[in-house]
Amino acid sequence: PEKFGIVELQDGLITRLVEKPTDPPTNLAVVGVYYINESAPLFAALQEIMDRGIRSKGEYQLTDALQLMVERGFKLSVFDVQEWYDCGQPETLLATNRCLLGKNGPPPEIPGSILIPPVYIPESAKISNSIIGPFVSVADGAEISNSIVRDSIINEGAKVENILLSNSLIGEHAAVEGNFTQLNIGDSSAIKFTC
Repeated sequence: PEKFGIVELQDGLITRLVEKPTDPPTNLAVVGVYYINESAPLFAALQEIMDRGIRSKGEYQLTDALQLMVERGFKLSVFDVQEWYDCGQPETLLATNRCLLGKNGPPPEIPGSILIPPVYIPESAKISNSIIGPFVSVADGAEISNSIVRDSIINEGAKVENILLSNSLIGEHAAVEGNFTQLNIGDSSAIKFTC
């Protein structure tokens, strides 16, 4: 639980929120799913933590604003989340992708390419002469040609060509061309491998 925000409860209400404590007082993690029906107090608390320079772990934290609301008498409660997926690290994002794709239906047919389920490929993606899957999510406008891609996420507008990718995250509008590898590259990047 030290990787997350933690809540302490009394009579079903939140009494304290702590962001990533080194010695967690409970194992009740804040997983980033909120329902707040009065947004004005939240925005005021967020503005106050910024005005006062209140930071946890060097960053402004939503948990600090929520704690300020609790201190001012707002009653905040918790609810169970049946399924929650950690997307904070490349390996956990890929694990989440594998889990979610397992709930997907059959892939479309793409002439000249082989799709090994589970995969997600939108109609706007362009796939040619490639083997995709298993466990690949391709976003809108992405292009994959002459490649083998497995256990990866190819984001919007990315281009993947002449490569074998595995366990990789390719950012929006990034371009990858070359040999077998594992990559995590950010948005609007370009990498070309040559022999």
